Order: sequence, then C-alpha cells, then structure tokens
Amino acid sequence: MSEQDHWERQTIEKLAFSAIKEQRRARHWGIFFKSLTFIYLFVLLFYAMDWIGEGSNASVEHTALIDIQGVIGSDDTVNADSVISSIKDAYENKRTKGIILRINSPGGSPVQAGLINDEIKRQRKLHPNIPVYAVVEDICASGGYYIAAAADKIYVDKASIVGSIGVLMDGFGFTGTMQKLGVERRLMTAGENKAILDPFSAVDPKHQQYAQKMLDQIHQQFIKVVRDGRGKRLKETPETFSGLFWTGEDSIAMGLADAYGSSDYVAREVIKQENIVDFTMREGLADRFAKKFGASLANTISSGSLKLR
Repeated sequence: MSEQDHWERQTIEKLAFSAIKEQRRARHWGIFFKSLTFIYLFVLLFYAMDWIGEGSNASVEHTALIDIQGVIGSDDTVNADSVISSIKDAYENKRTKGIILRINSPGGSPVQAGLINDEIKRQRKLHPNIPVYAVVEDICASGGYYIAAAADKIYVDKASIVGSIGVLMDGFGFTGTMQKLGVERRLMTAGENKAILDPFSAVDPKHQQYAQKMLDQIHQQFIKVVRDGRGKRLKETPETFSGLFWTGEDSIAMGLADAYGSSDYVAREVIKQENIVDFTMREGLADRFAKKFGASLANTISSGSLKLR
C-alpha cells in the first residue's frame, strides 16, 4: 500500500470514528433530555393530582387548616363538595386538636354556603372536643360570613372587612338598547311565568314582586343562621342585617366577631398546637377543566344569578 493510500485510509477511519462518536453523543443527549422531560411531566402530574405536600405532618398532633379563598359556588374553587370533604378529613383524623377555617371570600351561592354551614354544625356535635375557629383575612362577607357563623369563634384583623348580611339577584336589561337598534324581541313560552326576569323584556311588576319575596325569604334564613351562630354575643342594630359591612375592629364591637387573631396566633395561643396541617382539598387539572366546561354550558342558559354578596 502506498503512502498516499495509507493516508486516505487513516483519514476515512478518523471521519468514520468521528461520525460514530457524534452519533453516540447525540443519542446520549437525546436520552438525557427525554429523561428530563419525563421527570418534569411526572412532577407536574404529582402536583396536579395533589400528591405532593399534603398531609405530611398529619400523623402527629396538629391544628387542621382549611382554606376558604374566593367566590363560593358549585363551579368555583370554594364549593360545598370540596370544603365538606376537607372538614370531614380534618375531624376524622385522630391527631386533630382543633380546626381553623381561614376565610377570604366576598360570598357567593347561598346554597353552597348553607351546605357548608350545616356540615360544620353537624361535625361539631359529633366531635364536641375539637373546636373550630374562623380566621378572617381580607374579607369575610355574605356567603363567607354565612360559613364563619357556624364556627365556635371568629377571629379577625382590625382592617378585615366583615358582614354584608344580605342577598342579591343581579342581571341586565336591554330593552332600551334594542329599541334604539330597531331589534324586535320574539319570545314564545309555555307557562305564563316562564320568561320571568328575561333581560330582553320589560320588567313585569308581578315577577318583580315574586323575586323580591324570594330574596326576603333567603335573607331571613341568613339572619337566622347568624343569630343562631352568634347567640348572645350579637349586638343587633337596625343596620346589622342591612347588607352593610364593617372593619374587623367594628365587627368585634358589634358581636359579629370575637377577637383579633391570625391563623398562627389561633393555632399557637388558642388551640395550643403550633403544628399546622393543611387539609384543604385542591382540585386537579381534570376537575378544573370539567367544572369550567360545565360552567360555560350553564352560562348559556341562565339569565341571572342569586348571590350572598
């Protein structure tokens, strides 16, 4: 073999080995990135299913914490199903020494708030030795206060917003706009009251009176819940159930709340158990998607909503 042929062969071998090394390096990096992606997705799945960070200290004595954060409704984060499940889990844990309902809610559905209130009272009877306290953060109004009223005591910050004990039904009327645009409303119903509170029709005094009667009835239910929950601590005035709201400082003076205190304070000084375990049931991604999808369908057929706000 000539020197020229030997040089060409060495060059080809070097190129071939370089290509093989490059392929191996690329394969190794591919495996690395695929593994990294798999680990990332696996961690996301754990967080989505709430398998990480839940109940890590529930096997020792603790104060159970349940967050009630946001609007209350069957399709919202705060709903009777999730909150009641959290309450049951907290009470049934043999290491629970007390329960804190940490509330930051403007209100929402009277039905959902009522179901939660009923369950708290039921569990208090079943577990008389486990106290439950409501701790108000920024706001505890209407449906939020409906829930808080079931607690043994209510703690607030001096600047918290508390109260708004009332009921509303909101909506819009478009009759004037339709007239200006020359739009004719064509509505057919079976049942003389089927189109009650239709936003594209003029207000019928009979329908308005019927709706007001219903609102007044639910308002009286709310008032009873507050009176039963607060008992002799409540210092009623003509404005107590008018729908007004007050600072935490004023709410204590009115008997709507008991004292100042944060979650940490209540756990440490009242329950005497600083170890706080979060029992709040968190929704997974699939649950959130299903609820949002269901809510979008419901919105297409509803013309108004009833709220404790």
